This record gives sequence, C-alpha cells and structure tokens, in this order.
Amino acid sequence: MTLADDPLIELRTRLAEVSDLERLGVLLAWDQEIVMPPAGAEWRASQRATLERLTHERFTDDRIGELLEAAVPATPVDEDLVRVTRRDYDKARRVPAGLVEELVHAGATAREAWARARAESDFALLEPHLRRNVELRRRYVACFPEVERPFDALLDDYEPGMRTSEAEDILGRLRDGLVPLVAAAAASAGDDALVTGGPFPADAQRRLVETVLRQVGVDDERWRLDVALHPFMATISPGDVRLTTRYADDDLDSLFGTLHEFGHGLYEANVDPELARTPLGAGVSSAVHESQSRLWENMVGRSAGFWRWCFPHLQAAFPERFAGRGWQDVHRAVNTVKPTLIRVSADEVTYGLHIVLRFELELALFEGDLDVADLPAAWRDRTRAYLGLDVPDDADGVLQDVHWAEGLFGYFPTYALGNVIAGQLWARITADLPDLDERFAAGDFAPLTAWLAEHVHRHGRRLTPGELVARAAGGPLDPEPYLEYVRAKVAGASARLIA
Repeated sequence: MTLADDPLIELRTRLAEVSDLERLGVLLAWDQEIVMPPAGAEWRASQRATLERLTHERFTDDRIGELLEAAVPATPVDEDLVRVTRRDYDKARRVPAGLVEELVHAGATAREAWARARAESDFALLEPHLRRNVELRRRYVACFPEVERPFDALLDDYEPGMRTSEAEDILGRLRDGLVPLVAAAAASAGDDALVTGGPFPADAQRRLVETVLRQVGVDDERWRLDVALHPFMATISPGDVRLTTRYADDDLDSLFGTLHEFGHGLYEANVDPELARTPLGAGVSSAVHESQSRLWENMVGRSAGFWRWCFPHLQAAFPERFAGRGWQDVHRAVNTVKPTLIRVSADEVTYGLHIVLRFELELALFEGDLDVADLPAAWRDRTRAYLGLDVPDDADGVLQDVHWAEGLFGYFPTYALGNVIAGQLWARITADLPDLDERFAAGDFAPLTAWLAEHVHRHGRRLTPGELVARAAGGPLDPEPYLEYVRAKVAGASARLIA
C-alpha cells in the first residue's frame, strides 16, 4: 500500500517529520549548554522558539486529525500509536502556536539570566524572568479549563494522567516518612570526609568516570560525555545519546551524577527500535525516567557490590588519597546520611525532602498562595523545617536549580515520584535477581540492564505510566518500599557507628 491510499502510512510519515524537528530542538538546546558562546544566547532563544513553533504547527495541523480518524490500525503497535498520538494531538491543539513560541523564548532567555544570578547569588537578577515564566505558564494552564486545579495541567505534561491530589498524597506520605528519619540520621551522622574535601583532580575523576561508564555498557559508537554547568542527558537519536557531568575538586559527585544521567540515557537507548521517530519512541513519563537514573545513581552506585568492583579503579585514580583504605571505607562514606543545602549533592535519604520543598513552592505559586518575590524566604523556611539547615544565600537556596528559569513547572515532583518507583522496582529486581550484588562485585551489570530493558525500557510509551509500574513492580505507586529501603540504610549506618 502507498502513501496515497493508506492513512496510517501518511500518519507515520508526518509523525516522523515531527519527531525529527523535536530532536533538532534537543540538539539546539544541547549545543547551547555545551558549546555555544554566551553572546549567542538571544539569537539561540529565537532559533529554538521558531523551531518549537514550527514543530507545534506541524503536529497540530488539521491533516493529522484527519489521519487519526481515518487510520485503521493493523497491529497492536499501530493501535497504541493512534491512541497516544490522539491524546498528544488533542492536548497540543489547545495551545496556540504563538504561546508555544513565547514559552520557549522566555525559557531560553531566562536560562542565561539564571546563570548570571546564580554566579552573583542575586535572586533579583532572575525575578523578572521568573515572573514572566509564571505568567506564561498560567496562560498555558488557561488552555485547559476543565482541570480541577491549575497544577494538574502542568503535572500532566510530565506525568500523563496524574492529578495534583495524587501527587500530594504520595509525596505527603513520603515527606512524613522521611522527616523523622532524616532528623534521627542527622543526630548520629556518619563521616563522609573520605570522599569530600578533596583534592580530587578533574582529570583523574574523568578517567574514573569513563572506566565506570565503559563497564556498565557505554561505547563510543552511540554515546558521548561532556561537561555542563547543570548535568543532563540528551537523546538526539537512538544512535546518539549524550551524557553530561560536572567535576568539582572537593568531591566525587561526578561519579554519581554520571551514573544518574547514564540511567536516563540507557532508558532511551533501549526503547524498541520499531518505535523510533514516533510518539511512542521515548520514556513514558518523567517519573519513570527518573526512577532509572536514581536506581543507577544510588541502588547500584552506592551498593556494596559496586564498590567491591570499583574500589581498585578509585584507588588507581587517587592513589595517595585511598592508600591503606578498603572498599568498605568508601562504601560507608558514600552512604553517609547528612543533610545538605544542595539537591544534586544530597544523599538518597534526604533527597526526597529537597523535592517535596520544591513541589510545595510550585503548588503555592500556581494556587495563588505565594508571590515570586517571596520564593527565597519560603525556600529558607522549608529548608529549616525539613532539613534543619539555614540557607546562607540565594546561590545555595532558590537559585541552585535551572528548572524554573526554563519554565519547567510541574517537573520537580517527578523526581521524588521517581525515587518511589525506583524503590518498588528495586524490591522486584532483587527478588528476581538474588545474586545481583555478587554480579556487581564481578563487574557484571548485564543482568540488571537486561531486566530493565525487558520490563521497563523497550515499551517506550506503549503503556501508561501506571500500567508500566503495575506490570514491572507489581502494584500502584506506593512510597513504602522506598521508605523501607532507606530505613534499612539508616539502620545499617547507625549499627556500624555503634559497633
């Protein structure tokens, strides 16, 4: 059958073009972060905005709607393609192309303002841009008048089908489980001095990171690693997965940050190739995506098996620092529970509270309970309440993340939801693969990657987030397995200190 007489073939052709345009937008964003000189920011904002508008117009064209109505699915994949595309199409048609262009331009411009504000620790430099972003997102929310709460429309962009009330319930239960746990852990905090304070020369860190990436499956044929101010992963195509990290002389966060981004990249790399260049060919939601990055960063990267394998490589990279030490020393140090001001440096026990804080502030912004100008003070108050820490300046507080500058409201809660899903998946994985820690100790990560590819990655967006979690983890979203996991970690740390 040909393009002229089969609506499904024409639909796939048009969707492939839309996918190509979307990936080009990702490439422009990656280039802005990694190699573009700062003076190009305003032009790049316009270029990205134009491309986003053209992509939106191409996808929301009347012809796509006609083809969705006329298409006769021949396979289960076709059925899923039509279903998911219709949902995306109906949602995208609500948003004017001009607003899409404004959103992208404002985010790209504010991103540069954020970099200056963070460098000078001055929220006032970002405030007008942030106010503009909030205003534009409120206009976006107005495109969906049927939502019960304004935040529903923002959350749905990242977690399809989830409502604010559900996120509040799950994150509220997570918060209530973590706050007393963190307080107890802080009272008897272990010692992480072995892996903090430096010096850890960047070149040696880079060699260690590259060694670890190669062991877990990264090759030069379709992966690359670069340095970014704020680490991220970008998938340009199934054969072009780009990771970023950052190196600081006084810690080894680059290792965990790179494993984090590898988890994201592995998900995208393992989506069934049949789904490429369609709306099905990506991760199903931000929370499921985040579950993959948190799983590799923490459940793998802080495990005893991992450090039994990795320690000789760490020792080779920093021979003076780790002379006379054993893997157990490093394992204890990297599992220290100690509240910190900075989210990306937080241990896996306290991390969820950093996200709950951001979620509550976003919700207050869009429900009219908080003004943009009051964000720094509100941030300080919640940091003190949840983590017991005082925020000394804006750079260590409200300016530490780029997300709000880029207009990504609704994104933050998916980080903590990802932890929740990771806890559920890990319980199932360790039941299915009981010798996993010994495999890690032997440098064998293939059983884990194969399990994740089969149960999570290959499906792309063919399943809803809820369906995928139910199938892979055996039930609906539930913070209890994650809380059990971190309680065991805190109890183990306390026992080691007593001993």
